[in-house]
Parts: sequence; C-alpha cells; structure tokens
Amino acid sequence: MQPEFWQKRWELNQIGFHQSEVSPYLHQYWPQLNLAKGSQVLVPLCGKSLDLVWLAGQGHQVLGVELSEKAVEDFFREQQLTPQITEQGSFKVYQAGSLALWCGDIFGLTADDVADCAAVYDRAALIALPPPMREQYAAHLSRILPPACEGLLITMDYDQQQLAGPPFAVTDDDVQVLLGNRWQLELCEERDILGESWKFLQAGVTQLDERVYLLRVPSIR
Repeated sequence: MQPEFWQKRWELNQIGFHQSEVSPYLHQYWPQLNLAKGSQVLVPLCGKSLDLVWLAGQGHQVLGVELSEKAVEDFFREQQLTPQITEQGSFKVYQAGSLALWCGDIFGLTADDVADCAAVYDRAALIALPPPMREQYAAHLSRILPPACEGLLITMDYDQQQLAGPPFAVTDDDVQVLLGNRWQLELCEERDILGESWKFLQAGVTQLDERVYLLRVPSIR
C-alpha cells in the first residue's frame, strides 16, 4: 500500500474511517496507565482524530504523526487553532500548545524524535496497514520507543475473505506475534461491534470483533 492511497482518500474526502467522537475506550482504560501530567503520547497515523484533543485535555503533550497534510490542516482548522509550522528532519511540524502533529511518513521517525514518549496510543494505525507493512510498523515502534513506554491499542478482527481492507483484520495471534516481544499484552475487552458498523453489515461480514489491549512494560523477575 503506497502513501498515495491515503493521500487520495483524504483529498476525495473518503474518510469513513474518521470517528466523529472520542473513543469510549480512552475514558475507560487510559487512566489505568497512570501517566504523569505532562507525559508525551505518540499517536501514529492520527488523521484528525478527536482523541488527540482528549489526550491533550488530560494534560499530555501529544505527538501525532500523519501522512496527509490535508488531514493535519483540517484538524487545526476544525479545532479553531492556529499552529506554528516548523520542520524536523523529514517532517513538517504543526504545533499549537500541547498538540503537535508531524506531517510525514511514520517510518521516518527516529528514536531521538520519540525519546520523551511515555505512551503510545494506536486506534487506527495497526489496522490501517496490510500484513507486510504491519510487521514493519511494529518492528519500527519496538526499535525507536523508549523501554518504559506503555500504551493502548485497539484492533478489529473479521473474516478478511468477506471484505477487503482497510481497515484490515488483525487477530489476537497477530497482536501477540507482532508486539508480544516488546510489551506485556493485557486484553481488556473484546466485543462484536457488527451491529454498529453499516459498511461491514452491507458487505456481508458475519462477525466484527473489536479488541482493546493495554501495552505494559514486562515485569522483571
């Protein structure tokens, strides 16, 4: 999947994946990470998610990464914020207060860029990537994030033969293989959300499982 795919989706406003409300899982599970006020949170493939605003409202420094400049500009315009624009490596950085959106390729992030990140929040990145890129993404995060970084992950799982992605199906086994060497994975919730997803119902999908994981630093024994 090439970057142009997502660029075109944003240009044509084909953004059915964008959620018009904050994820309820943030309210329910994010506090369990017990992050200090001012902690920096990485949000990969963030789009113009309202979750960014919620995280900033909890006192976090938010570092969102988004490929589409249109998505970034839409975010600040819709939030009625005027960002300062600078450059950081290969990224164009838009910042207003505690909200910083880095426009560019997630694979261009370095360990230095995320050295202050205490947590990662993935609602839309892992499920946006086909398997080969998914493996590259997971390995990249594991390589650059600080050892003490924890997080929250939301995935979707369904019969991929019934509907082509994105969003792509990510099984529990996939999560264990991709992230289990880096984090201790705590499955917090699993539920069938097919009744809430008209696109999947219309396509004939018979089950759509959403899973929520806390990503913990493995305990030392």
